[in-house]
Amino acid sequence: MNLPYAEPYKTKMVEYIKPSTIEERRQWIKEADYNLFNLTSDKVFIDLLTDSGTGAMSDKQWAEMMIGDESYAGSQSFLKLKETVKQITGFSYFLPTHQGRAAENVLFSVLVKEGNIIPGNSHFDTTKGHIEFRKATALDCTIDEAFDTTVYHPFKGNVNIEKLEAALKNDTEDRIPFVIVTVTCNSAGGQPVSIENIKQVSEVCKKYDTPLYFDAARFAENAYFIKIREEGYQDKTIKEIVKEMFSYADGMTMSAKKDGLVNMGGFIALNNEEVYKKATVFNIMYEGFITYGGLNGRDMGALAVGLDEATEFDYLETRIEQVAFLGQQLVDAGIPVQQPFGGHAIFLDANKFVPTIPRNEYRAQALAIELYIAGGIRSVEIGTILADRDPFTHKNRYPELELVRLAIPRRTYSLNHMRYIAAVLKNIYASRDQAKRGYKIIDEAPIMRHFTVKLEKLVD
Repeated sequence: MNLPYAEPYKTKMVEYIKPSTIEERRQWIKEADYNLFNLTSDKVFIDLLTDSGTGAMSDKQWAEMMIGDESYAGSQSFLKLKETVKQITGFSYFLPTHQGRAAENVLFSVLVKEGNIIPGNSHFDTTKGHIEFRKATALDCTIDEAFDTTVYHPFKGNVNIEKLEAALKNDTEDRIPFVIVTVTCNSAGGQPVSIENIKQVSEVCKKYDTPLYFDAARFAENAYFIKIREEGYQDKTIKEIVKEMFSYADGMTMSAKKDGLVNMGGFIALNNEEVYKKATVFNIMYEGFITYGGLNGRDMGALAVGLDEATEFDYLETRIEQVAFLGQQLVDAGIPVQQPFGGHAIFLDANKFVPTIPRNEYRAQALAIELYIAGGIRSVEIGTILADRDPFTHKNRYPELELVRLAIPRRTYSLNHMRYIAAVLKNIYASRDQAKRGYKIIDEAPIMRHFTVKLEKLVD
């Protein structure tokens, strides 16, 4: 019997979201200096700014919130989370942090020094920020196919092995302390990395005696794509695939606000005891004691349940198919997006959507602002503003892709919301030729400027 797909959960609580008018939104975004981060949530109808910490928790997670052990040291909730992380990842050492960038800050305080080079696959913004803050260099070794949104490649998050090996081979001054692979690769469009590629990266790292770490915020979504796209993995469970993925690495950082299915949390997991001992010092300085790391006991309990739920196929299929549902509607309307669709978001190709707006006027940001004005939908620019200025020349860095990310919160919006988003974008796309001018920056921070940048609209 061929039946339509239905989500394997039902709603217990609803949250009201406030509609608004185009005139109101024009005024609000102007008052926010044309920075979508500056908008208050009550002025947003559908919030696709990020999938980080914006999802809905399950009844079992909420039950854990009621029995959290809030002991400063040796919390039972910590022990529960530590054991869950060990079972899922296989790593022996574990440090909780309050979120992913905190995990990066702690680990990189141990590993990254001035003058270092950190190869990886399109580093996430906070990863690159923590590297460059320490006067080191983030080296992008992503495969070339990732930068053409029209090319179909099942694993656009893959590392270019030739580029990686060349970097390690030429490292005669020991400037590369480790390699980091982001799974899935957010900056490339939420694209997965194959097991085959992970194995190859691991082999190259071992050849040059270089540790391999994962930025594993969306590791479960990565495992889902391996299961459905990579030969030999169709009959394996998500948890089996996850365990194999992590077996090739020396450690990981995790923003648990993504595939941990919680609103706050992160952690570091390692196999190297010496690195762990050094990291505990920074964890205590920056986060809190090593058995809470900036988290409440109830948060750690909810995270333990969330990691288990996120590594089940039924949940992942529902989550990723909703993203694909939106993507397919846009493709059917001729709207240019990164293909194949990523796990957590649809990425609009602003270079093809609004090529009439000059790149130095931030075309991706202009498109994101228009999406908000037209439909009350908040998204985020993944383009020149996010790329920051070159730390040495202080000139804008123009990435190959100018993207607008529509990040879908987990277990939050319905398919009707996806239809609404598609309808708004179809209307914008129909009038895209009218877009001639973008924006100029009037104030920016020296690093990770996209969070607080102030812009001014340009007019003829």
